[in-house]
Amino acid sequence: METKVLDVGTEQLSACCSTSRLDAQLQDSVRLKTEGNAFYRDKKWRAAIGRYHHALLILRGLDSNVTSAIQAFGQQAPVLNSEQQELLRNTQVDCYNNLAACLLQRESIDYARVQEYSLRVLQWRPTDTKALYRAGVSTLELGDAQAARQYLLQASKSQPNDANVRRQLQRVEEKLSKDYQKEKALYKGMFTKEKQGGDMPEETVQKRV
Repeated sequence: METKVLDVGTEQLSACCSTSRLDAQLQDSVRLKTEGNAFYRDKKWRAAIGRYHHALLILRGLDSNVTSAIQAFGQQAPVLNSEQQELLRNTQVDCYNNLAACLLQRESIDYARVQEYSLRVLQWRPTDTKALYRAGVSTLELGDAQAARQYLLQASKSQPNDANVRRQLQRVEEKLSKDYQKEKALYKGMFTKEKQGGDMPEETVQKRV
């Protein structure tokens, strides 16, 4: 009987220690995110990016979407309660959103990376206005005006009077209009060449034959 009680106590102690360790890691990630925000306000983009990446690295080890894969190798993945899971996801969303914001402030903008971070947020928060806006901007810069239009239209639903969203939507419409005119001119040129070939004088046709 004593051994049985001791075993239960050991399991409870282990669970308590595990929870404390998880809480400590989550708080570390929140601290790093907060430090990143301070660097962002000071326009120290590189330092901010470093803090956000560090926070995400910690969270990656706790995310069930990532750690579930290690169970196949017999390793125990951390188990988060609902409050811990919510804190983890909210911190991830903030870090990815803020990373995209930092990249858009740099002289040489990596739009592919901005798009990647924004789409990660949208996987968890499909209606996140900031992520929709940045996904629209980056997608437009990468050449897909149609997809960019969809992101920006969704962003405008929650922010119909936002000047930045409206300006980017105007850029999208201008790009789509130019693309349409180019395509129209291309088909017109092809049609004209075909028509000229079909209207060739009979003498010319006979000579070619």
